[in-house]
Amino acid sequence: MTKKKLALEIIERLKKEYPDAECSLDYNQAWKLLVSVRLAAQCTDARVNIVVQDLYAKFPTVEALAGAEVSEIEEIVKPCGLGHSKARDISACMKVLKEQYGGKVPDDFDALLALPGVGRKSANLIMGDVFGKPAIVTDTHCIRLTNRMGLVDNIKEPKKVEMELWKIIPPEEGNDFCHRLVYHGREVCTARTKPYCDKCCLKDICAKKGIEK
Repeated sequence: MTKKKLALEIIERLKKEYPDAECSLDYNQAWKLLVSVRLAAQCTDARVNIVVQDLYAKFPTVEALAGAEVSEIEEIVKPCGLGHSKARDISACMKVLKEQYGGKVPDDFDALLALPGVGRKSANLIMGDVFGKPAIVTDTHCIRLTNRMGLVDNIKEPKKVEMELWKIIPPEEGNDFCHRLVYHGREVCTARTKPYCDKCCLKDICAKKGIEK
């Protein structure tokens, strides 16, 4: 089976397994997703969803957050870890949104990448979830699972994994596929324990075929 055929089969099976998969970060405006995805680095989405409630209560708009002192932001977001660097990036990012984009989040990938604290993973998430454009979010689940499944061959660098997946994943499927990998990675193909291959919907086509140690 070619990688492209394998990818299509995996996509279809995960669709049936997780039909309603979506981003697990809570947001109702694009700029809030930008903030949350920065806070989610080395932190759980569940914790981020709690912390941002206090952040938005105090700073409810891009303009308010852009005008906040970095120390004020840090005081609120420090439970997410790396508080100072995250607060600094969020402050700088909101200032750019306010000054260059009228408080709006740009729908251009390169423009997103140019924002402070925004990398390829974050930019792809915004493009896919907010603007409905083709996107592949290479987070830790995506990298781990696509290697295990045989969609990529022992590649750990996020950008390289992304480039390989673009070759075999239909553009319109990429964003939802990555969300489903998160669900599957949390529930079945886990990182901190031996994967639950016995209950995996992909066990007969996965490259590891239940021998992952």
